[in-house]
Amino acid sequence: MKYSAKMSVRSYELDSYNHVNNAVYLNYLEYGRMEFLKAIGFDYEGLVNAGYYLYVTHIDIRYKASARLFDELSIEVESVKLGKVSGTFHQTISNQRGELCAEADVSWGCVDRTGKPSKIPAEFMVEGLEPAKHEA
Repeated sequence: MKYSAKMSVRSYELDSYNHVNNAVYLNYLEYGRMEFLKAIGFDYEGLVNAGYYLYVTHIDIRYKASARLFDELSIEVESVKLGKVSGTFHQTISNQRGELCAEADVSWGCVDRTGKPSKIPAEFMVEGLEPAKHEA
């Protein structure tokens, strides 16, 4: 499932070049992932209350075009890999002009309250975490 979250660029996210600071894109990616998890019915709060956490383990981000003040951004999220304790989301950030501002592959892992890698409990394995099957 591909999900798209919407948001606008705010003035305090700009750097001295008057475009979105590169570090802010990580916040946009996080926002998109959390909106995706809500949309697929993933009980993130329940996971945390059960003593498990999803940690970002690696982000490979590629910046393509500048986002500017008041741009309307679309943050797309798609699950592209899922294992027993980890997975990967592919994300893109585009503006209202259709320009790709950034794309990223975000790897994550599930850990228990001690910080050790752990299988995601079955009750939290919702359908949307499974990568979409693409026809060849």
